[in-house]
Amino acid sequence: MTTIEDNLQAQRQRVALACQTAGRDVTAVTLLAVSKTFGADAVAEAVAVGQRAFGENYIQEGVDKILALRASHPGVALEWHCIGPIQSNKTRLVAEHFDWVQSVDRLKIAQRLNEQRPEGLPPLQVCLQVNVDGGSNKSGVTPAELPALAAAVAELPRLTLRGLMCIPEPEPGFEAQRALFMRCKAVFDDLQRQMGSGVDTLSMGMSDDLDAAVAAGATMVRVGRGVFGTRPPKG
Repeated sequence: MTTIEDNLQAQRQRVALACQTAGRDVTAVTLLAVSKTFGADAVAEAVAVGQRAFGENYIQEGVDKILALRASHPGVALEWHCIGPIQSNKTRLVAEHFDWVQSVDRLKIAQRLNEQRPEGLPPLQVCLQVNVDGGSNKSGVTPAELPALAAAVAELPRLTLRGLMCIPEPEPGFEAQRALFMRCKAVFDDLQRQMGSGVDTLSMGMSDDLDAAVAAGATMVRVGRGVFGTRPPKG
């Protein structure tokens, strides 16, 4: 087996064990392979062993890989998630090429994505990024601002509001991590009560803390290093 194949198998087993430990169905959590800074060849290795959902932080790099994989794997349905910050001048690329965007925290960005989503494509699936711990250097809408943003996004016809994404500050130890993720889950539960059962996605947890995220109720974990290995330096 390749290293990526080994890593994917290990991460899938890790997610399954975390679900079992938390008393959750082992199919309740989606593994999103975060391929930023790795080339299309690495993504193709993951595709070859059954991975279908990929996350990209850098929009142009992601679009290049989307086009490359579309050409090299015709007929293979891949799901591409934009999980990085979105500037206004990049919304068209996201709207035209990605299937999901998890990092919406401003109505202006959502409106541009809606306007620029081609009519021939299904609606763009959207998670709102929420900042639950008040980190001043992070993106994300505050929990207090979330209901108004969610209601406005839900009215945009070319977008479908699916849930929340959060990146809390790193904490040492399972219990401290789980406590922070439980704050995200509480905000998610409030949003679900506000918007209904169509809000079904809580994206939280990465290579270092996905076990705690699953225990707190994550439905999607974003794993980069655990799948692809140490990231090459950006040059």
